[in-house]
Amino acid sequence: MAKQAVTRTYTASIRNQQQVSDDLDSLGFAASKLWNVGRWTCSRVWDEIDYIPEHDELTAYLKSHERYDDLHSQSSQRVLQELAEAFNGWYGKRRNEDTNANPPGYRKHGNDHPRSTVTFKNKGFKLDTRYNRVRLSKGSNLKEYWSDFTLCEYQTRPNVDLSTVENVQQVRAVWAGSEWELHFVCKVEMEVAETPGEKTVGVDLGINNFAALAYEDGHSELYPLNCLKQDDYYFSKRIARCDDSDSEQATRLYQKKSARRTHYFHTLSKHIVQRCVDEDVGTIVVGDLTGIREDEANGESKNWGKHGNLDLHSWAFDRFTDLLTYKAEMKGITVEQVSERDTSKSCSCCGRKRKANRVERGLYVCDECGTVANADVNGAENIRQKVSPSLATDGGDRSNGWLAQPSVYLFDNESGCFAPREQATS
Repeated sequence: MAKQAVTRTYTASIRNQQQVSDDLDSLGFAASKLWNVGRWTCSRVWDEIDYIPEHDELTAYLKSHERYDDLHSQSSQRVLQELAEAFNGWYGKRRNEDTNANPPGYRKHGNDHPRSTVTFKNKGFKLDTRYNRVRLSKGSNLKEYWSDFTLCEYQTRPNVDLSTVENVQQVRAVWAGSEWELHFVCKVEMEVAETPGEKTVGVDLGINNFAALAYEDGHSELYPLNCLKQDDYYFSKRIARCDDSDSEQATRLYQKKSARRTHYFHTLSKHIVQRCVDEDVGTIVVGDLTGIREDEANGESKNWGKHGNLDLHSWAFDRFTDLLTYKAEMKGITVEQVSERDTSKSCSCCGRKRKANRVERGLYVCDECGTVANADVNGAENIRQKVSPSLATDGGDRSNGWLAQPSVYLFDNESGCFAPREQATS
């Protein structure tokens, strides 16, 4: 074990939610409005001179705009920094001829601005760990004659004590769907294990199987989505029977559904990391799902059909990847994200690219070399090979039975963990 400084984000509930929700709503709406002003500015510059303004250029240009003073200056800077990063990411994919990449969109639903995350850096907050309070600064436009800040009373998990953290770098106010919560971004020293090995595993996240894993030494695993699908169906029906979607009963159902999903993400990420330790894996390669929710034609949400939308858009892909990353880091395992481009239509054995080879959602048959594979496992192996190429794609002789017959792990509701299909009681 070796000590290493790592960044951790601790989530906390807000105990005085009713007292501060209006203030936090105003800040969240202000962040969306500033994002949209910056988005419009970037679009105009791009149309005129084919250039994406850098973060500092965009900030200098918009400092005099009235929306900039709705937030603390560091919070406004962070909104524009995120926008500049999003544009640069899109432009980089465009240069690499990624036709599926879309520029960042406006944060607006009809005439309504959503509640965006507001980030407070060191000068924008003051933390009182003795009384579990944090003071969040407002912009000059939102200050009243006596209220220059919002005072939130927070509650962390029992095993988290912010008074022992040497450096809280940021505080984020995040809209969690039914209420606000706080995320404390901290720098902490933790013991990190030595890497368990040099092997790699590819992870493909999908809308049928939540995760498909392909290991370097030639075996694979599937983690079906049955549990989350059942929860989505059950809670959607229960919420639909509520008199008001904003009622106390509906709010409790939303919270319970979110808590069950969070437990699922934590349990799955922990299980996958432990499997990697058991298999001497030192690198996890995950497909980058950026843009999967958007339609490449118009930049709006993709329509995957009635059940597809229920499955896909309720997921927090980034959230799961973040959980997997920090849990893997503690075991000395590196997580790398790579583009998923062509991974679903390429044969992982011979490299042949043909969309029609995916004859059904769960079946991939290569017309070139005759490989028969589970489609998600084939995608996971292609993702893995982007970091650790296999001789099989260069004509090597390797049995592909493991591609077609992966081990299946199900979430066991009784034990609250994952087990092989034959052992799960769910």
